[in-house]
Amino acid sequence: MKVITCEEPKQFKQMEEEIPEVGKGEILLKVKRIGICGTDIHAYNGVQPFFTYPRILGHELAGEVVKVGAAVDGFSSGDLATVIPYMECGTCIACRSGKTNCCTNMKVLGVHLDGGMREYLLVPSDHTLKVNQISLDEASMVEPLSIGAHAVKRSKIQKGETVLVIGAGPIGLGVMRFAKLAGAKVIAMDLNEDRLQFCKEWADVDGTVNASNNIVEEVSKLTNGDFPTTVFDATGNKASMTNAFQLVSHGGQLVYVGLVKDEISFNDPEFHKREMSLLGSRNATKEDFSYVINCIENKQVNVDALITNRSTLANLIDDFESFFAPENKVIKAVVEL
Repeated sequence: MKVITCEEPKQFKQMEEEIPEVGKGEILLKVKRIGICGTDIHAYNGVQPFFTYPRILGHELAGEVVKVGAAVDGFSSGDLATVIPYMECGTCIACRSGKTNCCTNMKVLGVHLDGGMREYLLVPSDHTLKVNQISLDEASMVEPLSIGAHAVKRSKIQKGETVLVIGAGPIGLGVMRFAKLAGAKVIAMDLNEDRLQFCKEWADVDGTVNASNNIVEEVSKLTNGDFPTTVFDATGNKASMTNAFQLVSHGGQLVYVGLVKDEISFNDPEFHKREMSLLGSRNATKEDFSYVINCIENKQVNVDALITNRSTLANLIDDFESFFAPENKVIKAVVEL
């Protein structure tokens, strides 16, 4: 089978490997779709935390079940499936508390373990979800959308609450959509006016702020001086994550969804006087995946509009850098096999 490995920053290599044998509790998937995300781009550019080379990238996956190992129930050859790429230990304090998304010994496909940029992939059956009621494109977007859904669930926002989502990339867009489904009034912030327009059309946001303007003044105007009670930062940008503190209401919360390979500092008096809560949101749980699949099945999330660019495994090495070229206005790129 064909495999693409990131040998070192900015260097892919195509290889041939044997199709793996299926073991007990495993499922062999024929990979059909691979979503390209910020993690893949950061790894390619050499700025992804918790990363070593060489590595097979790819963790936003959809495929077709080819073989089912012993002790696996509920799957048959030909089923469509998506993958939960977070391989938790199952025994640490987080796992024992049901918080498998922040396992102390987390191994993520495409980051700590080799991922899905190959024709066939072995996956534990308990990290495989059958998705026969949705398309392969939709199945490939379940993982990134689940990250947004998890952030919204973690924030415990209430119906009628005003929230601000900073960053209109795929993760931020997911946060916006699920915050709207939770009944919140949503304000989107980004530097890109095209993206802000997309937020209105796709996520049905209630207002937008261009981050190149006076953000404190703009957000204050949109909230009658109250400021949002919940602010999500999905940028992975140090300056944005730092500046977000000043956009939270008194008694409000700031949720970091994006990750930056750096240190974040803040002014304690500004933080303290607000009695702010600062939260991190990492990955997603199986329940988040199931919720997102249900939303897609019920046409509450329009996946087709998210996918703007496509490639094939054969062309991926040549096409990859085009996926993060600003002039191409990529929202989401997908590799088809």
